Amino acid sequence: METADSERWWWSLLLLALALPGVLLLLRDHTGFHHPVATRVPALEDYGAVPDFTLTERSGRPLHRSDLAGTSWIADFVYTGCQGSCPLLSAKMATLQRRMDPGVRLLSFSVDPVRDTPEALRAYAERFGASPTAWLFATGEPSALRELVAKGFHLAVVDPPPGEPELAGTITHSEKIVLVDAASHIRRYYDGTDEWVEQALADLARLRAAGHGS
Repeated sequence: METADSERWWWSLLLLALALPGVLLLLRDHTGFHHPVATRVPALEDYGAVPDFTLTERSGRPLHRSDLAGTSWIADFVYTGCQGSCPLLSAKMATLQRRMDPGVRLLSFSVDPVRDTPEALRAYAERFGASPTAWLFATGEPSALRELVAKGFHLAVVDPPPGEPELAGTITHSEKIVLVDAASHIRRYYDGTDEWVEQALADLARLRAAGHGS
């Protein structure tokens, strides 16, 4: 008799063990219970604030960091005479422009400010269908842009090779894309040659949900 009771007890334990995962799954689906480790999403990094700047937008109006306060924005670094990666970067920015939420801004900084006048930037912007309010283009004094790229965005700056006067005034062409939150803090760098648009859209949504984006 004791042997039969023992067998029934062990069988009960076995059935309970087999049923437990299903019970937990039902609890998760109906009560929102999730294992905290398995579903934790790492927070976006904070690489510090973009410093104040005073540049010139393609419209001819002054552009300051404060003009972007309160909204998330994404920056890239291009020049209008580029025949290499710049058109690819700008094409992806155009894709992002079509898909991003209203209120998000894009900002393309010229790395050839000597040649990229507001008129040249306007023509380049029209080529990619850039909105005059949602996608801004900035130029300015070479020294100011150089310092902003190096110290503000923490990207490499290298002088043009000697003996090539056609490159005088240019700044190292970075292919990084930079995500900046509503408080002007850098939150992520993307490889501009990679497929970064989907990740940027997801990160913008995360910033908005956390109260750090528009």
